[in-house]
Amino acid sequence: MNKTELIDAMAADAGITKAAAKKSLESFLGNVEGALKKGNRVSLVGFGSWSVSKRNAREGRNPSTGKTIQIAAKNVVKFKAGSDLSDAVN
Repeated sequence: MNKTELIDAMAADAGITKAAAKKSLESFLGNVEGALKKGNRVSLVGFGSWSVSKRNAREGRNPSTGKTIQIAAKNVVKFKAGSDLSDAVN
């Protein structure tokens, strides 16, 4: 499912226009992104939680040349599925 299909499904389920569904989805995504940028955790009970984790700098290898390269440190987003979501999938 892509973003357009999700907006269509949200509009149909909620009985709202596609424009309202798009605005709602973009608001949700923006608020999650904003919270993660601040270093906060976003948790939806039963669905899952997003958090930011620091990945340290490390050495890697260029697969085509075999030379050692430095990979910079960065922040990564992690998602952990909640129990209700896991049960629904299994």
